[in-house]
Amino acid sequence: MTLGPTNLNLNKACAAVALSPAARAVHRWVLRVFAETGRAPSRADLERKAREHTATSGVDHGAVVAELVDRDVLAVDERGEIRAAYPFSPAPTRHRVTWESGTTVDAMCAVDALGMSAMLGVPVTITSTEPGNDHTVTVHVDRDTARWEPNTAVVFAGQAGDACCPSVDSTCGHINFFTTPDAAHDWAARNPGITGVVLDQDQALAGGIAEFGALLQETGDE
Repeated sequence: MTLGPTNLNLNKACAAVALSPAARAVHRWVLRVFAETGRAPSRADLERKAREHTATSGVDHGAVVAELVDRDVLAVDERGEIRAAYPFSPAPTRHRVTWESGTTVDAMCAVDALGMSAMLGVPVTITSTEPGNDHTVTVHVDRDTARWEPNTAVVFAGQAGDACCPSVDSTCGHINFFTTPDAAHDWAARNPGITGVVLDQDQALAGGIAEFGALLQETGDE
């Protein structure tokens, strides 16, 4: 991950574009399942879908899953079950996202949550908590516009450990909403092992859209 004072690059958009056609189709299927059910597909279902997209190509279905993991658009545990399908988290996080259909999901991080409306094409409501005190931040996002409560809220985008690790391990837990810039700076000062920057509302929303907004666009591969 590359962090700068005015930009955020989590590399998910670039990674998705670089996927093979079969991997790209499986990736979008995983995201759609998550959006429709609020849950990750099982390992068995993931492997079945990968087989469907490699049945006539001679490519081993395991290579498709490995490609998704290598590109870090998915992360799996030691059993092969999905533990991250950015922007969605199978496990509870600080960042709950809801929309009109009644679906509720957890986002991997604050920026992931902010990108969901553009990706899904529907307005969403994000309810999150500030690290250290659990003060609530709510953001109503309609694609490229957002209303923040409180209106002083920001995002701290941080990283701990090796940047080459999967995002679920190195960054996701450290990209959070804060009620004010001062609260974000104070938290960062108390956690010197985490490096990062404070993003204002426009920067954080733009980062989410850039990373996730195009992930479900059809390209004829499916």
